[in-house]
This record gives sequence, C-alpha cells and structure tokens, in this order.
Amino acid sequence: MDGSHGFAGELLLWAVPIVVAIILHEVMHGVVARMLGDDTASRAGRLTLNPLAHIDPFGTIILPAILLFAHAPVFGYAKPVPVDFSRLHPRRAGMIAVAAAGPLTNLTLAVLSAEAFRRLIAGLDPSAGFTSHRLLSQMALASCIINIELAVFNLLPLLPLDGGRVLAGLLPLRLARPFARLERFGFLILLLLLYTNTVNAVINPIINAIARALL
Repeated sequence: MDGSHGFAGELLLWAVPIVVAIILHEVMHGVVARMLGDDTASRAGRLTLNPLAHIDPFGTIILPAILLFAHAPVFGYAKPVPVDFSRLHPRRAGMIAVAAAGPLTNLTLAVLSAEAFRRLIAGLDPSAGFTSHRLLSQMALASCIINIELAVFNLLPLLPLDGGRVLAGLLPLRLARPFARLERFGFLILLLLLYTNTVNAVINPIINAIARALL
C-alpha cells in the first residue's frame, strides 16, 4: 500500500477484505461441522454470508482499525460460530477438521487474492492515476495480506484459537485434558503476549515469508 489515501482511505480499502476474510473463516467452521454431524451453526442461522449475522463490533471493526492505525499485523474476529464438538463424528478428528477449516479458508483466499493481484497489476497503466483498476489491485493485495495474517494468528497453539484446538485434538488425552483447562485463561494469556509484542515477534517472520512466496 502506498499510503496516499490517508487513514480514512486506507481503512475503507481494507474494510471489505477484512469483513470477507473473517466471515468466511467463521462460516467454514460451521460448514465443516455440519458435514461431520453437528448442525448447531445451521440451526442458529450462522451459515450465511450476511455480515450482520457475524459482525462483532470490537473484533470485526474496532480491533482491525486500531491495528491498521498502529501499523501492526491486521487481524480480528467475528462472533464465534457455535459448534457442539460432542456431536462430531469422529469426535477428535472432527474437532481438528473444524478448527483447521477457518485458517485453511484464509490461506485459500490469500492464494486467490495473490493471483488476482498479479493479473490486475499486469494490466495496470502506470500513467492512468488512481482508477477502479488500481483500486481493485490494491484491495486484492490487502486481501492477500489480511488472510495470511488471520491464518497465521489463528494457528497459534493457544486456546481458544484454532491452533489451540488443533493441538488439543492431536495431544494424547492425558495431556489434552490439562491443556484444555487452560482455555479459561487463554484470552488473558493472549493479551499478555500481544502487550509484550511476543506474538508479533513470532508471527511476523512467518507472515512475511508466506507473503513473499505468494506475491
């Protein structure tokens, strides 16, 4: 991003990719859960692309805006899609599949966005100034970056993040049970890691490596 649109312009440029990335992330959790036997999300009306069903005012709007303003990796969250893991078949493998569905969706969107960016930038006239073509290319670039950041962040092995659920499903039961009990402290641990910049130190090199590979 060239930063030539000011903060308001940058916020608008990133808003659509952020909302799309977060909503599809959550919807795919519910879709995979329904495929494996749990229709809780479907019955709750959460398998919809209507943003109003998913938007969390802080996680979907305020937090990404703050991170964008602070020039930090942009991530956020929607209202979690309800999943009854006890209804999944198979149960532990199902939990892993449901948890992994969100980050894998974001990685897929990142690949598609990178391809769209390459195609759009190839047909861009440098002398044309700011056009709808340039806007779409910058939005595709923003989408690629956002989806990489969401995927990597959510794969951190910390409950209640998706990576924590994947790890809980992979651990032997004697280790999975005490690990699962840490979920009640997960948000506080995550805030501490964010405050000390530990999360950024861990995920930034991974985000940059994936972005370089795709773009």
